[in-house]
Amino acid sequence: MASEFTKSGAKFVRSHRDLDVYKAAMDAAMEVFEVSRGFPREEVYSLTSQIRRSSRSVAANLVEAWRKRRYEAAFIAKLSDADCEAAETQVHIEFAVKCGYLSRSAGADLYRKYERVLRTIVGMIVHAEKWVLRKD
Repeated sequence: MASEFTKSGAKFVRSHRDLDVYKAAMDAAMEVFEVSRGFPREEVYSLTSQIRRSSRSVAANLVEAWRKRRYEAAFIAKLSDADCEAAETQVHIEFAVKCGYLSRSAGADLYRKYERVLRTIVGMIVHAEKWVLRKD
C-alpha cells in the first residue's frame, strides 16, 4: 500500500508500512540478518540470536506503537520499547565489530542506520500528540 499525499504535499500515513521509520527499521533488520549469517557457528545461540532478535523487535514494537496510538501513554511505551531495542542492537553491532565478525566500516554504517531510527523514534515520543488518534 503506497503512501498518499494531501493537497499541501504532506504525506498521509494509512498504515505502519507507510512510516519511514518502520521501513528503515525493517531494512536495517534485514541487513543485520544478512551480515549475521557470516558470524561463527559458536555464536548461533548468543550474539547471532541476540542481534537478530533485537533488530526485529524494533520494527515489531513500532507496529505495536502504531496500533496503540489511541492511548498516548501506550503509544509512548511501545515507542520506548522500540528505542531500547534499537540501542541494544547498536551494542550487539559493537560486539560484532570488536569480535572481528563485522568490519569496522560495515559496523559503522549499520550503527548509523540505527542512530537515524533512534532519532526518529525519539522525535515521535517527544511529539506524540501529533501521532495519537483524537476522539474529537
